[in-house]
Amino acid sequence: MLTVSGLSKRFGGFTAVNNVSFKVERGEIVGLIGPNGSGKSTIFNMLSGTLVPSAGSITFDGLQIAGLAPHRIINRGVGRTFQIPRPFHRLSMFDNVVLAGFYGQGRHSRAKAEAAAERALSTVGLPTDRHMSVEGLGAAGLKKLELAKALATSPKLLLADESLGGLDESEMDQAADMLRKIRDELGVTIIWVEHIMGVLMRVVDRVMVLDHGEKISEGLPALVAADARVIEVYLGTDAASSQIAAAEARRRAEAKSHA
Repeated sequence: MLTVSGLSKRFGGFTAVNNVSFKVERGEIVGLIGPNGSGKSTIFNMLSGTLVPSAGSITFDGLQIAGLAPHRIINRGVGRTFQIPRPFHRLSMFDNVVLAGFYGQGRHSRAKAEAAAERALSTVGLPTDRHMSVEGLGAAGLKKLELAKALATSPKLLLADESLGGLDESEMDQAADMLRKIRDELGVTIIWVEHIMGVLMRVVDRVMVLDHGEKISEGLPALVAADARVIEVYLGTDAASSQIAAAEARRRAEAKSHA
């Protein structure tokens, strides 16, 4: 579905992303991890059109999208959430999602945008009441609203930016399960940037690791977690190691129960 080749982004003399290449297959959930400042957000911003690459190509569903405006990229089926939710407080929760529906797929009728909003809100477990305010939504509710807005654009590929930030342990599990549900039931491919390793590692199919703007590891979660360079730059703490071990144990238990 997605092929990224030689992607780079420079800001003056600073190189934020340097010659990164990767592919994402249809139906995958791919985790994108790395320390703060490693280039994760810059890659998301280039994939979604907020930033124009300094070099490289981004091919989505056979079409070159590098450098296109955000609305043209989202109209081709690339949706995204944002790490910090910023809803329009003067609009109802429903109209926040309707607006995303208008913007995302170039819908020319309010009826279609409203139908998309209802489906998206129902999927993430939020009320479809057309007058409910966004005021009073907690961290988990705001994260769900971000997902609903992205889903209202009918994405083929979802860029999920730190969907667990600010959530408690139970809410994290629910949010992770929601991403898996979106993949399994809606057929949406996902690239997920996250810092909460213990949850991410049990959900994703593959992991890609960045450090100082370069890809340093990629593969199955258990193999990446055992990579010496990854341990050195990112996972080299007792807490992180415990998270990875717990995630792998939970992944195996879930696989056994499904079997």
